[in-house]
Amino acid sequence: MKTQDVKFTDNSILSNDVQNNVKVPQDNSKITSQIVLLATMLLLISGATVVYNLQPEFYDFNESRLNSPIGFAFLAVTLAIAAFKLSFLVYNIYLYFTYKPIASVSDDELPTITVIVPAYNEGNLVYSTLLSIANSDYPQHKLEILAIDDGSKDDTWFWMKKAKMELGDRVVALQQPKNAGKRQALYRGFNLGTGAVFVTIDSDSIIEKNTLRNLVSPFVVDKECGAVAGNVRVLNNEKAILPKMLNVSFVMSFEFVRSAESQLGSVLCTPGALAAYKREEVFACLPNWIHQEFMGRPSDIGEDRAMTNMILKQGKKVLFQRNAIVLTDVPEQYTGLYKMFIRWGRSNVRENIAMAKFVFKNFRNGNKAGTRLLFLNQFLTIVMTYPFIIFMLYFIVVHPILFLSSTLLGILIVSSFPVLFYAKKYSASESLWAYAYSVLYTFGLFWISPYAIATAGKSGWLTREIAVK
Repeated sequence: MKTQDVKFTDNSILSNDVQNNVKVPQDNSKITSQIVLLATMLLLISGATVVYNLQPEFYDFNESRLNSPIGFAFLAVTLAIAAFKLSFLVYNIYLYFTYKPIASVSDDELPTITVIVPAYNEGNLVYSTLLSIANSDYPQHKLEILAIDDGSKDDTWFWMKKAKMELGDRVVALQQPKNAGKRQALYRGFNLGTGAVFVTIDSDSIIEKNTLRNLVSPFVVDKECGAVAGNVRVLNNEKAILPKMLNVSFVMSFEFVRSAESQLGSVLCTPGALAAYKREEVFACLPNWIHQEFMGRPSDIGEDRAMTNMILKQGKKVLFQRNAIVLTDVPEQYTGLYKMFIRWGRSNVRENIAMAKFVFKNFRNGNKAGTRLLFLNQFLTIVMTYPFIIFMLYFIVVHPILFLSSTLLGILIVSSFPVLFYAKKYSASESLWAYAYSVLYTFGLFWISPYAIATAGKSGWLTREIAVK
């Protein structure tokens, strides 16, 4: 059975069973965190110092590249990409500052909704998820909750039935005959749900009281809205070092990146942890979605990104609601983390290929340039993965000290933006985890992108059998 060490917010509702297992972080945990952050900063500063002291060597290395046709071409491409990325960042900053979440509409204006919670081997956390949904300040007569156990091997069904006993007719608890995957569980929910809007919430996620009404209000205000992405934060960020890193990363990914994408009406992925879809748009693409294949094999990953793509293809807007907050459980060990990233990476490759088939066509009325720019940014990152990996390996072999020091300096410079962003919005001390995360990703997870590209045709959830993340 899962237990969670969580940070509570005023609007978070957790079950007594989970609350009884909440532990105050021990001093040694705090000391470990401080040591990791201190070591990270010393490492980055040391790298910057080495770069300063080895300027003649860097000059000679760059000169040798300029004198080589291949080296010159690679440098030119690198500078062009860097200029594009910098311009893209400036554009995103502009979009971020122009973004404002849509305020909640009145109870009378709110649509009927069906909240679908698929679960597999989630233990007691699904109970807290369902209670947090039922505790929402959404009008009860407009709220339908479907909890679907996808053939769990643990006590997930027990906790679903416990929630059903306490909440009565407010929750419908269903059990799949066998484990068929998250997409199949959602498909069942879509076909059974009666709401004008479908809301999907992962079974390891807790929502705040006003999350649902904030999430679905854009459908009322903007008739062209087909889907809405929620604002995902980390539930277990007080428990381990990896969740602390991911919490800062999620803030950047959602509150900055998706805010900018929302201004273009083209959020590229509605997260499984919290998303909303208009009923008509779901059923318009549901047959293609449930029967989606890649390289001749059924797609059993990336159901959220696939649904987003198909709704964008219909010409509808996909927006982001910063004021619709969900806290979700993330991996606490390296194994769970890299498996999650591999799944995301494979899905990213698949859906970028799918998006390429419609993004340059007349898929939407009005301006489509922003959507195409977002696509090009992602596609360029994928295309340049292998060339940069090859150059990195060459750099390591030829000049290992120059590679290590310049990489650390690059992390110090590039990661300062998310550090400042998080520090401004939340906490200066916690913001330093952005540096630690960048070091981990650069040296411990760099292999995921090339591996995900090479194995994009593989299926499998990878983390579904992990009992504790």
